[in-house]
Amino acid sequence: MKKNLLKVLCFALMFTMLLGLTACGNDDADDGTVTVRIGWTPPDVTGVFATVTQFMEAAIASAAPYGINIEIVERPPTDHAGVAEQIAVIENFILQEVDAIMVSPTDVDGVTPVLREVNQAGIPLLMVNMMSEIAGVNVTSFVGFDNRIAAEVTGWSAINALGGPGPLPQAAGGAMSVPASEHLNVHWWRDLYSGFDKNSISGNVAIIEGIHGDYFSNARNAGFLDVINQFPNINVLTILPGDWNRARSVEQAENILHMFGPGEIDAIFAPSSEMGFGARIAIESAGREEVLVLTHGGTMESGDWIRDQRLLVDTWHGFPDWGWYGVKFAVMSAFGQDVPYMFDIGSRTQWYGNADMFFPNVQLAPIPWQEILDNRR
Repeated sequence: MKKNLLKVLCFALMFTMLLGLTACGNDDADDGTVTVRIGWTPPDVTGVFATVTQFMEAAIASAAPYGINIEIVERPPTDHAGVAEQIAVIENFILQEVDAIMVSPTDVDGVTPVLREVNQAGIPLLMVNMMSEIAGVNVTSFVGFDNRIAAEVTGWSAINALGGPGPLPQAAGGAMSVPASEHLNVHWWRDLYSGFDKNSISGNVAIIEGIHGDYFSNARNAGFLDVINQFPNINVLTILPGDWNRARSVEQAENILHMFGPGEIDAIFAPSSEMGFGARIAIESAGREEVLVLTHGGTMESGDWIRDQRLLVDTWHGFPDWGWYGVKFAVMSAFGQDVPYMFDIGSRTQWYGNADMFFPNVQLAPIPWQEILDNRR
């Protein structure tokens, strides 16, 4: 009897929880407040995505005075390689009937089937951290950047660091004078090196990639090599996986420094801030200050490291933009409004001479919440 009663109580509890999970958002309260629930699943909660969440919260705060109550349901997997876990998270968002879903995928191919389920459920889908279409998936808005182009920007920065023209102090004959406000994007760098003698630069670099073989690692490796391979006298010594993780990248940078002694390596490319921090920690511990670190991201912490001249460059990914505009477009799509299909933040070089233009002076356009509310469908 006690066992049967326990079963009944457990079932009742599960049913109550399910009702709570599946409550719909985008509802009007008695006081006229409109609630929008957004499911958000980043691949991890490192400094990169903590920055995104911080600016999501800023957007939420800016909407509150207009009677728009935005709730973010944030569920990252416990590990950056946790594809199955992220799939389960997205399935749970569908079950909860959230008003919009934002995804920064652990692995694009791995989550593609569940993204199609989002489409079948009729929930607006926003993809963050990428600008590439996904076969068979209807994406409402991409918010981010082209990963291959961003890595090309870093490739040109590496050429500058190895003695080519540019604003970095390693440039032969002295650094160029470039205004801090200049956007050092891929077009700026391509124009600078148009007609340049590519046999005149030499050097040795290593790469600490993310997760070997995944979409983001492949794209960033390819973009960097698009530049490096144009220079016959620059060698890529090795590519080792850092798993997008600081501690793992410390280990891999130690391996690189053990394999290649002083004078045998000039720079390490680590295409995420967390991995760049790891590489620099290993370099400092080994007393190998001559090895430069070029990384990707753009967090408050990486800005501090650049100002302290511990990192040479950090190619800007626009994490504040992801959070700020991601929330804006998620709410607009939940309200049935048109949003930009591709919102490219424009990757560019962040270095000592312009670091303040990124943090603390983040440039974000105000969100017209009243207009968005008035045009709700």
